[in-house]
Amino acid sequence: MLNRIIKISFSILGAITGFTILHTILSMNIKIGENLKVPLVILFSSVFCAIFYFMAAKIIEVLTGFIDKIEKGIQNVTMSELVLGAAGLILGLIVANLVSIPIIKIQIIGLPFAVIINILFGLMGVILSQRKKNESIADIFKEQSSARNKKLVDTCTIIDGRIFDIFNAGFLEGDIIIPAYVLEELRHIADSPDGLRRARGRRGLDILNLLQKEGNNIVRIDETDFPDIQEVDEKLLKTAQKLKCKLVTIDYNLTKVAALKGIQVLNINDLANAVKPVALPGEEMNILVVKDGKENGQGVGFLEDGTMIVVDGGKKYLNQTIPVMVTSVLQTSAGRMVFAKPSISD
Repeated sequence: MLNRIIKISFSILGAITGFTILHTILSMNIKIGENLKVPLVILFSSVFCAIFYFMAAKIIEVLTGFIDKIEKGIQNVTMSELVLGAAGLILGLIVANLVSIPIIKIQIIGLPFAVIINILFGLMGVILSQRKKNESIADIFKEQSSARNKKLVDTCTIIDGRIFDIFNAGFLEGDIIIPAYVLEELRHIADSPDGLRRARGRRGLDILNLLQKEGNNIVRIDETDFPDIQEVDEKLLKTAQKLKCKLVTIDYNLTKVAALKGIQVLNINDLANAVKPVALPGEEMNILVVKDGKENGQGVGFLEDGTMIVVDGGKKYLNQTIPVMVTSVLQTSAGRMVFAKPSISD
């Protein structure tokens, strides 16, 4: 029944189009006998009526497929997405009608072009509104500085736990963003049959609860996901680029890759190294030599903050506390290594 109504409607539209075209031709002072006008009207109207009738069959086929796709899509669409789509459609049609005002006055082609413009702008409004569905209205009016204050946190940083003390101490500020896939990874680790992994996962969940309950910062779960990407680290990089926020991590390799992609990274290990006491060449200190070094005759000790001290010729002082003098300091993202030599004579 619907197909028949559409075909009849298109046929009537075709007949009107044929009559309009003939009327336009006759208005150009073309001399045609009065006895030919009625047959010409019937001919033009019949031809365009037939053309539009056969076009309707193809249009119905396309529309049927389009409607089926819409019905399947609507089943997976939330109410908020429907509202956004409707708002985008209305805005698109408003713009289309403003653009169509001068075009619709053109004879013959004006009306079809106006219809096409309305369809195109309506679709553009719907598509754009759906692409921006993850952005809230508040985000649109936020200052750019608020985006810079967002901190995206990865799994290993949450498990590490130092991020809680750093935020509470005020060294970091802004919203803490936890992607849903990071939360899912934490849950899988917490459910692991391996005791150590299970303990690490549960520690990470406890740290999140502490950040949310005792911290002064907002912890927000972000639902942004990239189903076509399997690697969590790659998802983190994509999310940081999309949200335009800083990435907080302790992963050395992730830090390097993020820097190559232009993402600002806050590496907690870099912060820990930065606040360690500085050992200057020529400075003297007492070190307990606890083990052999890699090179022949070397001994190794540690400062209270965990900094490794490599003592040249310190092997013979194994398990002894001796005074040493710093000769050089090597600083890397993995940590700081201090080289020294005994300042006592044999």
